Amino acid sequence: MRILIANRGEIARRVNRTALAMGHDTVAVFADPDADAPHVAEATMARNIGPAALTESYLSPQAILAAAEDTGATAIHPGYGFLSENAEFARAVIGAGMAWIGPKPEAIDSMGSKIEARKLADAAGVPIIPGFDESQDREELRAAAERIGYPVLIKASAGGGGKGIRIAHEVSEFDDALQAASTEAERSFGDGSVIVERFIQAPRHIEVQVVGDKHGRLVELGTRECSVQRRYQKVLEEAPAPNLPEQTRAGLRSSAVLLGQAIGYDSAGTVEFIVDDNTGEHFFLEMNTRLQVEHPVTEYVTGIDLVGVMIRVADGEPLPLPDEVVLRGHAIEARINAEDPANDFAPQTGTVHQLRVPDGVRWDAAIEAGGVISPFYDPMIAKLIVGAESRDAAMAKMRAALDELIIGGVTTNTGLQRWLLDTPEFVAGRITTRFLDAGAYRPSSDEGVGDATSIAAAAWVEAQQAASATSGASPWVGLPAFSVTPARSRRHIGLQPIGRQPVDGDSDGLHELQMDPTAAAVESADTTAGSSAVVDLASRRVSVNVGGQTFAFDVPPRSERWSADKAGRAGTGDAIVSPFPAVVAEIHVAPGDTVAGDQVLMTIEAMKMLHPMKASGAAVVEEVRVNVGDQVAANHVLITFAEQATPGDAQ
Repeated sequence: MRILIANRGEIARRVNRTALAMGHDTVAVFADPDADAPHVAEATMARNIGPAALTESYLSPQAILAAAEDTGATAIHPGYGFLSENAEFARAVIGAGMAWIGPKPEAIDSMGSKIEARKLADAAGVPIIPGFDESQDREELRAAAERIGYPVLIKASAGGGGKGIRIAHEVSEFDDALQAASTEAERSFGDGSVIVERFIQAPRHIEVQVVGDKHGRLVELGTRECSVQRRYQKVLEEAPAPNLPEQTRAGLRSSAVLLGQAIGYDSAGTVEFIVDDNTGEHFFLEMNTRLQVEHPVTEYVTGIDLVGVMIRVADGEPLPLPDEVVLRGHAIEARINAEDPANDFAPQTGTVHQLRVPDGVRWDAAIEAGGVISPFYDPMIAKLIVGAESRDAAMAKMRAALDELIIGGVTTNTGLQRWLLDTPEFVAGRITTRFLDAGAYRPSSDEGVGDATSIAAAAWVEAQQAASATSGASPWVGLPAFSVTPARSRRHIGLQPIGRQPVDGDSDGLHELQMDPTAAAVESADTTAGSSAVVDLASRRVSVNVGGQTFAFDVPPRSERWSADKAGRAGTGDAIVSPFPAVVAEIHVAPGDTVAGDQVLMTIEAMKMLHPMKASGAAVVEEVRVNVGDQVAANHVLITFAEQATPGDAQ
């Protein structure tokens, strides 16, 4: 085969790896921002499919099919996300004479609507959550909510990924929750229809991996625990799911097979369930008719390459598995996202200056040292996977791996992942899907700064001493020890010699630690504090891991002076500014409009998430400086206000 991989990032690299190992040629596709991405360089050949806009590149069937025709591809693997669950695209691939490395289009169709999927599951004898999906009439939906009993969950009938979901705790909240869920569903999936169902009080998200072939065989590969979620987005997964009553575990696996058989499923897919941790009951949630992000943990406990199985069954081979697959050991996967948990998980962009991955782990990543993380795509940049003979051993291995991992230059959620591994709820295997959203994790904006700064200084000095032993002269003289100056922010930290206090207008001896865009070779250095650190002597850059979180610093030469207004923010007090690189999604005001505090003036989109920009007080709009669809940089002025009005500012 010559397999075109209709995706990007880590999943494109992962599919490519197996396809090449099996002896197949591969074709990478890429939008303009991904021209230098690792998945492009690793494939047999590559084709550009358009600009950054998803609808003109990765979500364009026409662009993908044109690339397939141009390269002589004989098969297409869609990965996950993008077009992976688009039945019409699957039909177009098959109609063009290529193999579709995924389930038959009819199976995708049958699970594409949660309403229809619920009906199919119910007919197959799979338990479903009590709910209502027979009408979209507002009054009928409200009446159904009262019959079911509050609180109720209102969720989109199409799509997934946590979009179009709201909770109404009482009748007074129902109309607003319904409107919000339907509007978000329409925007995300082009379908505003919803389901109203019982809200499970102690929900665990458990799923079962299934694989089938074109000859009628279907096998389940055990459970996965996916309850660690934030805003319905999975954060950390493991296999098998811990602390399940044997009756519940058996019911889950049996239900997954019943549903897969009912729709004649013939590839890799996942049946997802909600388990009530109070009662042990399980209920069908949805079926993802594609490869899952968390498939590596199943691969570890089964020893099966799921991508390889998908390729073989797409080529017509019988399923190369026994009827009952033996599960061995335990595996955990941490999704590493470019986001800042200390800043309401704001998406992060920039250059990965330094990267060090610990030994003995599986690292599925979209990033390499020197790579740029753009605002155009999903914030997940890597997956760290570990496996061991027991759950306790796997947790210990993941803790050690997160403590050694260095991702310098871009803030990620690794500190959150490390914290999770020590929470009593996770250790006991009793986390529900509401754990993070209930505010269990409350990082301080200065968390780890003091330790990171002192460790960075120690690492730097040791690296300099090592260089001196070789060259006979130290490039950094007269700074034998350090203390931490008051932190201006998490990424603007000062180091100064002990005994030297800066005065106004005098910054001699004060060294700001900040990220530097210059790339250079990396050398490792141990530190007296025993933490993991990477020091780049050539560019004076230090990255240090404290509590699982990487802090990245650049130490300028002593001749460079630090200025308090160096990092001034544009538009403070009289403007709305973009807090990070983004795309303008919606504009709700025009020049001359009077706005009130907390009013949403504009919505921007970064890494597939919407962020409302609000006024902080009464104001009159003077100018709207952007249009819908514009790409804006961090600190770009979006809206200004008239001088005579109370200024508004971004929140």
